[in-house]
Amino acid sequence: MTFFNKDDIINAFHYRASTRSYDGNKKIPAEDFNYILELGRLSPSSVGSEPWQFLVLQNPDLRQKIKPYCWGIPTMETSSHIVVILAKKNARYDTPYFGEIMDRRGLQGEAREKAMQVYKKFQTEDAHIADNERTLFDWASKQTYIALANMMTGAAMIGVDSCPIEGFAYQEVNQILAEAGLFDPAEWGVSVMVTFGYRDKEIRQKARKDFDEVVKFIE
Repeated sequence: MTFFNKDDIINAFHYRASTRSYDGNKKIPAEDFNYILELGRLSPSSVGSEPWQFLVLQNPDLRQKIKPYCWGIPTMETSSHIVVILAKKNARYDTPYFGEIMDRRGLQGEAREKAMQVYKKFQTEDAHIADNERTLFDWASKQTYIALANMMTGAAMIGVDSCPIEGFAYQEVNQILAEAGLFDPAEWGVSVMVTFGYRDKEIRQKARKDFDEVVKFIE
């Protein structure tokens, strides 16, 4: 197995910055963007739930429709690609969706039943994920942020810029995209969005807390 140079990885993290001004004339090659999406698909998730879908929103009319509800962000027009990340609304341990998770993991018979009991306890007692629809959706949304981070970091490593977007009116954006037939609102909801492209100007170096402020070793 080939491992990666630590300096190159750290440099990519320093390079990555929220990009709010893209060169609208530069498009990400399909091969590169499929690589970015693959990083999201391969991301880890709690109990292997993969409670996400990635909508690559290239339709200019839909971009214009949601723009007023995204704080009027100009990158809705100039970014090369926009990905709307959906989260599963009902990934309870006792749903067919969770049964599909067991199928993907090849769990059958006694092993499947044992795993389901563990996940039931996790959702109902340990983390109280199954308390209501909102707690289930919040749990699924947490998983989508793992995929989001991996896509943005992986993009930076090949010189592609990005910006995560949480600043939008969730109800209106969900309604527009659902009415366009992009997803079933009873099953999925918008968790977060992210733009990708190439910056058209230098970005001020980002500020971060010192290492010792955020890391504590307990021995």
